[in-house]
Order: sequence, then structure tokens, then C-alpha cells
Amino acid sequence: MCSPHPPFRHWMRHMAAVPKGFLRYYALRLLSEKPMSGSEIMSEIGERTHGCWKPSPGSIYPLLAWLQEKGYSKEVPEQESGIKRYALTDQGKGFLEEHVKKKQELRKRIGFFAPPFLGSPWFNHFPKETHELVEAGKKLVMSSWTLLDSLREKYSEDTVAKATEVLEQAAKKIEEITEKLKG
Repeated sequence: MCSPHPPFRHWMRHMAAVPKGFLRYYALRLLSEKPMSGSEIMSEIGERTHGCWKPSPGSIYPLLAWLQEKGYSKEVPEQESGIKRYALTDQGKGFLEEHVKKKQELRKRIGFFAPPFLGSPWFNHFPKETHELVEAGKKLVMSSWTLLDSLREKYSEDTVAKATEVLEQAAKKIEEITEKLKG
């Protein structure tokens, strides 16, 4: 079920579309995991965004045709079921890597970027198994914002120092975990 934090419900309800190019990126990510049909992609996006976003057939099927025309994907027909599934080609994997690099460069230029933890449906393209981590991140972001709001009303140097120390320690530990994972 789609349940973004209350301040964001109004904002999300009035968004006309997902960010430009994001459906393409999301579909590429899903196809990099396994071959999928258009309806499977739509369902998977709906499931991973907890019902907040499910692309329409009118957006997913033209995208799949475009990916195929460009040589980024190919049809992998199922003999038994007759369902058309699509898989990434090597060229498609390279195209996805370009997207990932651009995302990383943007993140470095912008710095902190919170949407994955705010429940925004177009940023929740993480594996299902990471749901608890994403939820913990949401709690961290929201509690930080609540603290900042409280500090506007009643500033405390001691509170700022303590919270800063906790966040720096957590960031350092998460960076260590990430480095271990990469290594």
C-alpha cells in the first residue's frame, strides 16, 4: 500500500509524471535482474513501490519497443507459455551502466539526496530484500528533519553536538560496511 509520510502525500498526488527518463531507467534495472514481460515489469514496479506507482501499458510497451529498436533489449519468447519476455543485450547493459554513472555523478554534485527514504515511488528501485534498510533510512531522515524543526524553535548547542556525533558515527559505519561489500 502506498503510504508516504503525510507531508508528501499532497505533493505526490499532484505530480503529473515521474521524472523524465526514469521509467526507462527502472525498466533497464529490472531487465538486468532477469528477463521480464511488459506486464511483469508493470506489476514489479507496482509491488516495489508498495502500490504508489504502476506504469500504464501505454508507457511500458512503447518503451520496450524503443529498447528493442535501439538494440538494448531482445525478445526471449517462452516456448510453453507464449509470453514475450525481454532481456538486456550487452549494449543494453552498457546503456544501463551509463545511467548508473550519471546517477552517481549527480549524487556527488548534489550531495545529500533523500528521495529513496521518503517513499517517492520513482526512487524505490531497490531489491525487495532491502525493505528493512529503506524503512530504517526513512526513520533516520524523518527524525533528523523533526530534530531540525525542533531546533528552530528551541536551539541547543549540546543537542546539535550530540546529534552530529551520532550521525557522523553512523555514516562512518555505513561507509565501512559499503567498502567491505565492494571489496
